[in-house]
Amino acid sequence: MEFRQARLSNGMQVIGEIRPTAPSAAIGFFVQTGARDETPEVSGVSHFLEHMMFKGTAKRSALDVTYDLAKIGAQANAFTSEENTVYYMQILPEFISDGVELLSDMLRPALDETEFSTEKNVILEEIALYQDRPTHVLFEQSLRQHFAGHPAGNSVLGSTESVRALSASQMRTYFQNRYTAANIVFAVTGNANWDAVLELLDKHCGGWESHAVGRDRRPHVPTASTTTLRRDGLQMAHGCLIADGPSEQSEYRYAAGVLSCILGDSSGSKAYWDLVDKGLADAAHIDFEDMDHTGFVYGYVSAEPEKIEQVRDRLEAIMCEPLKFTDEDLVRALTKLRTRLVLQGESTMRRLMAVGLEWIARGRYRTLEEELARLKQVDRSEIQSLLSGISLRPITKVTLLPQ
Repeated sequence: MEFRQARLSNGMQVIGEIRPTAPSAAIGFFVQTGARDETPEVSGVSHFLEHMMFKGTAKRSALDVTYDLAKIGAQANAFTSEENTVYYMQILPEFISDGVELLSDMLRPALDETEFSTEKNVILEEIALYQDRPTHVLFEQSLRQHFAGHPAGNSVLGSTESVRALSASQMRTYFQNRYTAANIVFAVTGNANWDAVLELLDKHCGGWESHAVGRDRRPHVPTASTTTLRRDGLQMAHGCLIADGPSEQSEYRYAAGVLSCILGDSSGSKAYWDLVDKGLADAAHIDFEDMDHTGFVYGYVSAEPEKIEQVRDRLEAIMCEPLKFTDEDLVRALTKLRTRLVLQGESTMRRLMAVGLEWIARGRYRTLEEELARLKQVDRSEIQSLLSGISLRPITKVTLLPQ
């Protein structure tokens, strides 16, 4: 296995984890743009634009895109988060040339007015669908509240009002501002010819315009808040607790990941044994999310309405006493996390995501072995050092109850 790195003349970065013995290859464009880069007037445009990448280019109709993806057997998709938009596919090595050409073409969308209007209805239906999901409503409100006044709390989907008002012209402007070669990383993993991939990218992407792109990375200091929401039709009550966490630039994110596994993994954690195993909660977990120059730890619980206050308080108590764990708890969490990393490393697609997101966030590459070794270094003293700088005492508390 070999790591390669290059930069096209227009500034687009290209990275590769080449493994000639792999049975497949995965390729993807990682664009450093997402909900946190949007203004309120175009809220949801990043996600909407992701959809439009599949709706035709100057030389392909939407049907052509679908047909050409099927013709090479590509397992292709895309996703938008608060901070990145990623377009990817997994293919047989013999179809890399076709895959790079197709994915490159898709990233120069036509943004046709008719397709735009049709897809807007799809987006509005998606928003309505998610509004029927209690956990989505809970987490979106919790993040908006926790990051009040900071773009890290922007909604990925946007609102019905913002998407309905969005114009194709506004989307084109956003695309021109954010989808610049200097703001895009192309990654390839698995069985691929590195030199051939570079030639293909120079041919299909070398002419893309490039300019510097900024991002609002100002510090965030949350204000304590407690909110209760009510909705019709709910059978269960839900609660979310959010505390500070390290950013994606901090080495303490490893310790935060291990600690959240100890406290609130979906099985075998303190939250599981205290709440789920005893039948007090339907679900309970604590997790960690690192972001660009910010981060947070959050706890979630769902239970019968008459029990929600009790289980939420018990989950908060676990977060407020994070060092109450044994050496055996630590070893068990490290084993689980290392096992997950190894299993993910067996997938060409999972390695694409790991390598691409690591590079776009921190501008570096780490082998699977290096990641495993770094994770294994986490001990109680590092977790104590993490907690000397942040507190897991919840700052934001949101509860969702039946009407």
